[in-house]
Formats: sequence, C-alpha cells, structure tokens
Amino acid sequence: MYEILRTEELAPKIKLFEVYAPEIAEKAKPGQFIIVIINEKGERVPLTIAGYDAEKGSITFVFNEVGKTTKQLGLLKEGDSIWNITGPLGNPSEIRNFGKVLCVAGGVMIAPMLLQVRALREAGNTVVTVMGARIKELLFFKDEMKALSHRLYVATDDGSEGYKGLNFLKDVLAEEKFDRCVAMGPVSMLQKVCELTRPYKVPTVVTLMPIMVDGMGMCGVCRVNVGGQMKFGCVDGPEFDGHLVDFDQLIKRQRMFLPEERLSALLWELGGCGCGGK
Repeated sequence: MYEILRTEELAPKIKLFEVYAPEIAEKAKPGQFIIVIINEKGERVPLTIAGYDAEKGSITFVFNEVGKTTKQLGLLKEGDSIWNITGPLGNPSEIRNFGKVLCVAGGVMIAPMLLQVRALREAGNTVVTVMGARIKELLFFKDEMKALSHRLYVATDDGSEGYKGLNFLKDVLAEEKFDRCVAMGPVSMLQKVCELTRPYKVPTVVTLMPIMVDGMGMCGVCRVNVGGQMKFGCVDGPEFDGHLVDFDQLIKRQRMFLPEERLSALLWELGGCGCGGK
C-alpha cells in the first residue's frame, strides 16, 4: 500500500498527489512513468512522474479526472492509500547541454514538463517554454515555470489567456535557432508542434502515452508506428522522434475504446461514486 502524503487541486478536475514510495523515488528520473492501481480490482493507469524526493521517499504525479478510474482516484484523500504503484517505467529523458531548447507542454503534462525544464536548465541549456491549455482556468504552475525558464509563453485554445493556439510559434521558430524541442501533451498538440518544427529541422522529441495495460512490453497494446517500425510506448519510449511518429494511426488507436470508457464512467456515476471505488 502506498500512502498519500499530500493532495492538491491544481485546476478544475486536475489533481496532484504526493505518495510515499521510497523505492520508486530512489530510482526515478525525468521522463519516466508509473502504473497506478487503486485497489485489487482496479485497472492499470499509466501516469508520468512529475516529481520525486529520494530523501523524503515520495513521488508526485498529476492526473485529470476524465474516466471512471481517475475519478475514483480523485476521491482519495491525504492519509488514504493506493493499492499498488509500479515504477519507474520507461526510458529516462536524455538530459544534457543541447544549447537552446524549446519546451512545449499542454494540459496535465505541464506538471512533468516542469521537472524536465528544471533538469534541462541545470544541465546548462537556455530553455524557452510554452505552456498551454484549452482555457485559462486549466493553466497551472505558471509562476514555477516562469522561474525555471529563460522565457515563457502562454497559450490557450480559446485565446482566454496568452496566445490563441500555437501558430505564434511560426514566428518564434523563424526568428530563433533551437537545438532541440521537447513536447508533452495531448496527441493533437504533439502533432501540431511537430508540423511547426519540421520546416526548421529542429530535432523534436515527444512523450507518447498510448493505451497501455502492463507497461512492461508484454501485452503489445501500446504499440506505435515510428519511422515505419512498430515500437512499444512503454519499453521503447515513452519519448520518440516526433518527426517519425505516425500520429494519424496513433489518434485512431487512442479513440478505439472511447464509447466503452464513457459508458464505464457513466455506469459508475449512476451507481453512486461516494464509495471511492471500493
């Protein structure tokens, strides 16, 4: 059992959990993820690590309450326990002095990007960060990201804060030379970032979190097409060369079980969610 040390609502339906998991905290690195199982009958949910403290023995992750299991998870409080957490999984991010790095993060992935920005800054890079969300109310960690970045841009889909969409990056990329781009967020955002960086030949690394079951390369559910080859998101990734990813295929696979996911969440809510999923 993994005790929840701290919870925080960062934005509507977006929550941060700090959990006591000393063995994971001791080995975790930026870019890796965990598999969370709420209880004995719970499903396996992959979540990117957003922080770790080896001395305290804790790890931090952020999630969006969108489906049955993440809504169940959101009901847990400080002092409650999570049945099982497996990790750290996946390959760590490549952190070294690249030069000038463009970091683009959207939605809940702003949280693990903060960890990435800190590591890149400490490695001596000049870091230019873009953080975005659908609406301004879903933005979080702005002050923290600004403090760690050499320059920060904010964007929202509806233009309620900062730039409207990511098209402004065309001008940024045209005016400045970047040695690397790191992107974390929804698949549609990742695809857009890759389209923007491709003409300028900026090496672009994207974090992919496809549908996943075991998270250790045995089930093959998380397969993605990268450069015409089949890769597993869990063991070959989660980071890939964004210019080689078949995003159209990935988007189709991500949407395969949407009806079932919505039905599962609806049935759980109709059954009464006050039980905390127990």
